[in-house]
Amino acid sequence: MTDRIGGKVYQAELLRLQEDLVDLQEWVRDTGQRVVVVFEGRDAAGKGGTITRITEYLNPRHVRVVALPTPSDRERTQWYFQRYVEQLPAAGEIVLFDRSWYNRAVVEPVMGYCTPQQHRLFLRQCPTFERMLIDDGILLRKYWFSVSDEEQERRLVARLSDPLRRWKFSDNDLMIREKWEAVSRAKDEMFVHTDLDESPWYVVEADDKRRARLNMIAHLLSTIPYVAPTWGRVELPPRPPGHDYERPPRELFRAVPDHAATLKG
Repeated sequence: MTDRIGGKVYQAELLRLQEDLVDLQEWVRDTGQRVVVVFEGRDAAGKGGTITRITEYLNPRHVRVVALPTPSDRERTQWYFQRYVEQLPAAGEIVLFDRSWYNRAVVEPVMGYCTPQQHRLFLRQCPTFERMLIDDGILLRKYWFSVSDEEQERRLVARLSDPLRRWKFSDNDLMIREKWEAVSRAKDEMFVHTDLDESPWYVVEADDKRRARLNMIAHLLSTIPYVAPTWGRVELPPRPPGHDYERPPRELFRAVPDHAATLKG
């Protein structure tokens, strides 16, 4: 077992990587690049926490998180990839897919949400779909977060007892928990068909959340040939002098009550 990273070391390295992510964002914006990052893995594997750390200091105008809900009746009649195509980035954008078209490779066949024929069609079409994205200039990166059954169980139990995170646990989580081996087999088959030289899968060992976040972010940055911008020094000029403006009395406005004043300690 690799020693867990201490909090101070983790925070310092995370902040350094987040600064590099800001540089990456600016390079993407300035050059008109398009970046897609796919996050897949088992429930409670740490995808959401990693995405949160990536986007913490980035501009939501240029970096979007896509987590699509269950398809509507109309969407179910569309070409499977259609609703994901609508979410792809325009020039200067980064899109992070918190689960993606790969739902059809693992979750849907395991849970019976698609037919075996639909599953086979997906595995046949997906490599072509991704080659089209890459041929059009999109920088595509795919990450699978791998977590042991013991660690997943611990995290799911913790979710249920945490009022801030229990919303993350759904009936679907409970059902798919009983299908651990089926998920493993579906993931293995997915890798056989979609782990391509031009569009590879990168596996993130995620039993240690801190290590997983640092490793994934560092790897993402290493795979994109961005150039850090030159940040010029900006000096704030003196504030212009006031003239005849006079602020209206505070009593005329509806103030937010001072809840903080009721706290002690």
